Amino acid sequence: MSWDEAGWLNRPPAVERDGDDLLVTTGHGSDFWRRTCYGFVRDSGHALLTDFPVGSAVEVSFQADFTALYDQAGVMVRVDERTWVKAGVEVTDGTLHVGAVVTHDTSDWSLAPVPEWDGKPVTVRVSRSGDALTIRARGGEGPWRMVRLAHLPPDAIATAGPFCCSPQREGLRVRFTGFTRGPADAGLHEGP
Repeated sequence: MSWDEAGWLNRPPAVERDGDDLLVTTGHGSDFWRRTCYGFVRDSGHALLTDFPVGSAVEVSFQADFTALYDQAGVMVRVDERTWVKAGVEVTDGTLHVGAVVTHDTSDWSLAPVPEWDGKPVTVRVSRSGDALTIRARGGEGPWRMVRLAHLPPDAIATAGPFCCSPQREGLRVRFTGFTRGPADAGLHEGP
């Protein structure tokens, strides 16, 4: 889909086109988080969102030099400031991790190290079917990995698309190379 078919939540300081790619530079301290453990609420991350009805999937591909603590990019699914999911890669404990934050008024966080993905393009896919979001990701042309199965009410009006944040700095530059929409995956164990 065209980058122009989606709208920004918290437009980043710099957005530019490079052929078919979209280059995004994050603002200082940008993040999405609600309360759990840290006690604060952050709703300042950058997300380019479009309609995300039940029965559809969104897939985003990107590459960046993730170096600072909590540098992150991937796919955001958003109902409102209290109900959202972000899934992708981020730096923590000195290495790249794949994971997801699921927020229903308070945020949770799950992750797994993927140092072998460092420096490779990453693709994150979120499929919406019934009351579930199925989140998968892969590094380069590697196999798809199941990241998370999360609840989202089937009657929720949601948007989805690429996101990026840099909670500990400014200036993370993410090259988004793909943003596609299509039908939801056929089943939990049947990937794209």
